[in-house]
Amino acid sequence: MSLLIKNGEIITPDARYVADIWCEGETIARIGQNIEPPAGSEVIDAAGKYVFPGFIDPHTHIYLPFMGTYSRDTYETASKAALVGGTTTFFDMCCPSRAEDPKAGFETWTAQSEGKSACDYSFHMGVTKFDANSEAQLREIVASGVRSFKIFLAYKGAFGIDDSELYRTLKLAKELGVVVCAHCENETLVAERQRELIAAGVTGPEGHYLSRPPEVEAEGVHHLMSFAELTGAKVYIVHLSCVEALREAVAARLRGVDVAVETLIQYLVLDRSYAERGGFEASKFVMSPPLRNASNQAVLWQGLRSGLVQTVATDHAPFDFEGQKPMGKDNFTKIPNGIPSLEERVNLLYTHGVCEGRIDLQTFVAVGSTNAAKKFGLFPRKGAIQPGADADLVVYDPEYRGKLSKAAQTHAVDYNAFEGWEIKGRPSVVTVRGEVAAREGKFAGTVGRGRFLRRDCAV
Repeated sequence: MSLLIKNGEIITPDARYVADIWCEGETIARIGQNIEPPAGSEVIDAAGKYVFPGFIDPHTHIYLPFMGTYSRDTYETASKAALVGGTTTFFDMCCPSRAEDPKAGFETWTAQSEGKSACDYSFHMGVTKFDANSEAQLREIVASGVRSFKIFLAYKGAFGIDDSELYRTLKLAKELGVVVCAHCENETLVAERQRELIAAGVTGPEGHYLSRPPEVEAEGVHHLMSFAELTGAKVYIVHLSCVEALREAVAARLRGVDVAVETLIQYLVLDRSYAERGGFEASKFVMSPPLRNASNQAVLWQGLRSGLVQTVATDHAPFDFEGQKPMGKDNFTKIPNGIPSLEERVNLLYTHGVCEGRIDLQTFVAVGSTNAAKKFGLFPRKGAIQPGADADLVVYDPEYRGKLSKAAQTHAVDYNAFEGWEIKGRPSVVTVRGEVAAREGKFAGTVGRGRFLRRDCAV
C-alpha cells in the first residue's frame, strides 16, 4: 500500500509548512517537495487544507458496565465514529468492578475489542481494589504493554478505592514506571450530599451538580496530590472541570509533583445551565464531575494556551436518552453519567478554539494529539508527522461548514448533545497506518484493522 498526500499545510506543535507526505506500507517514508509517486499509488491533493497527525482521545468508555446498564457503543461503532471525527487512536478505560479481579477485567475488555476496532487503541487499566492477588495481576498486565492505571476517588462501593489502596497503587506505579490516571472527587462528600438532597426532595437532574460542587472536585485533587507527593508517582488528572481543582494541581506541580491535567471538550463548550434545563431533557448533560459555571471556561482555555492543561479528551460514555437515562427519572443519583462526544471533539475544538481565537493551530494539535502520545508512551509512533511515524494523518478542510446532529452521527447513542450546532471545518480524509479510513464525513476503513498498542514507559 502506498499513499501520497500533496500540497497540504503540515501542522505539528513545533512546525508549520507546506510539503508532500509519502507513505509506504503503514508508516511515513518521506516528507518533501514535489514528490513523484510510483504508478498505482493513491494521491490525495491537500491544497488549501491542513494536514494534522491523527488525533488521540486519551479517555473513553467504549465498553462500560455502569449503574446497572451498559454503554451503547461497541468498538466497531465507536471506532467508526472516532475516525469520521479525525481521531485515529483512543484509550479505553478498562474498569472491572471491585468484585472482579484485574486479569478477568482485562480479558473482558480484550474480548470486547480484539478484531473489532477500525482504529488503533490502548487501555488504561482500572485499579478498583488492591490486594496481594490484584498486585501480581497488575504486574502481569503492565508487562503486556498497558503502562497506565486508572483509579477512582469516587463511586464508593463500585469503582472507588480507599486510602490504603490508593497509597499501594501509587507505590506500585512508581516502581513500574507507569502513570496513574485519576478521577478526583471526594466520594464521602458526594455520598453525604446525595443523601441529603434526596431526603430534601431534590430528585431531578439539577441535584447532580449540587451533590458534586467544585469544592468536592478540588478536595479530590488535593487528596491525590498529597499521596503523589509522598510516593513520587506520576499522576494524570482526568476530566478536570473547574478553576478550584486546577489551582490544587498547579500548586502541587510547583511543589515538584509530576502531574498532568486533562480537561474535556464538554467543559470547554457546555456549562451548568444545560444540565438544569426544564424537564428530564437535562439528563442528557449529566456527567461527573458536572458541567460547571461558564466562568470556568475562560480559565480552561487559558490553561490550554499556557500549558497548565495538557490534553482535551471526551470521557465518551454513551447512554441512550430514551432507554437508559430514565433509570434516574425519580432519583438523579441513578442517571447513567456521560455526554457522548467522541465523534464531535476535534471539530468542536477547532470551531470554538481555533476559529474563535482561543488557541492557535499548533496548540490545537498539541492538546488534541501530540501531548497524549507523549504522556502515554506512543510518541513518536503516534502524534507526529515525521519519517518512521505511523501514517495516521488527518487532511482537514477549514472551509467546510455544517451542523452536528443525531441524524448525521456515527456513534450508536440515540441523541446528540450538540444537536444543531454549527461547525467550521472537518476532516476531509483520515488515514490509519496508511489506509484511508474516512472521507468527507463517512467511514471508509476496515473494521478489525485497528490494533491494540503496546506502549513504552510514560514520560
